[in-house]
Amino acid sequence: MATRGISLFNALLMLVVITFWGSSFVVVKLVLSEGLTPIAIATFRFLIAGGAFLVFLLFKKTRKRDYRLLVEGKDAPAILFLALSGVTLFFSAQYIGIQMAGASIAAIFVCLLSPILIAALSTLILKERPSRKQVCGMGIAGAGTLIIIAGGTLDIQGNNEFLLGSLILLSTPILWTAYNLMGKRILEKYDPFLVVAHITIAGGLCLVPLSVAEESLQSVFAMGFNSWLAILFLSVTCSLIGYYVWFYVLKRVGAVVTSSFLFAEPLVTVLFAIMFAGERLSFSIVAGGLLIFVGVCLVTRGKK
Repeated sequence: MATRGISLFNALLMLVVITFWGSSFVVVKLVLSEGLTPIAIATFRFLIAGGAFLVFLLFKKTRKRDYRLLVEGKDAPAILFLALSGVTLFFSAQYIGIQMAGASIAAIFVCLLSPILIAALSTLILKERPSRKQVCGMGIAGAGTLIIIAGGTLDIQGNNEFLLGSLILLSTPILWTAYNLMGKRILEKYDPFLVVAHITIAGGLCLVPLSVAEESLQSVFAMGFNSWLAILFLSVTCSLIGYYVWFYVLKRVGAVVTSSFLFAEPLVTVLFAIMFAGERLSFSIVAGGLLIFVGVCLVTRGKK
């Protein structure tokens, strides 16, 4: 399928979402400092977001009687896959990675490696051979990733926890890529809001057993005002608004163009991390991030 251009309205929507998502890495780190576990944060975020989606679905049903509330039974496995890859596993890995390696590292891996994988797998699915620029871009991005991990691990303040957190974060672009490629197919049949609602609700419910297993579900009763405010921010802006806009634009312009906006997300995260979370950028993070960015540009524009 040919890549389509993006309107000014859709571009502005994506910039708003990128600001929400970019700041969310830092918000999560701040909530982690309040004592909540990564799994607990993800669980509370998506249970609240799932409830909000359900309310809006019912509201849409009252406004439009023929609006469908359920997907076909044969598509239920696909919805479950999207819920696991895009919510349950993705955010569990992301939040654990933020706790162990930092918000800036998480944003770089999630946002800059994802477009490379999406473009690469899209090329494979369409049975097209990658160009030399694309192959070169993948190699450069891979080198940047190694520099970030090795540099952070060898840093004076680095340790094995940073290395493990970085390795966990490497799973997030893989999960996000699978989520987007499968999500594009489902969107050909259903309203984007309906799809995102089912994914959010199912993803939140799948997080509950993980919270029960680590005995963090009861921490909801000990959460302070700041923690609740942060969870509501993640639920409403990043999930309810962010997910809907992402799929809304994805359906209209395609995966490659939509994913290209992720390039700006690490910059938002880094700025917020420096201002509010006290993070410092080492040479390895800057150098590795720049190499990954160059690799992304070569991969996504390599066919021209």
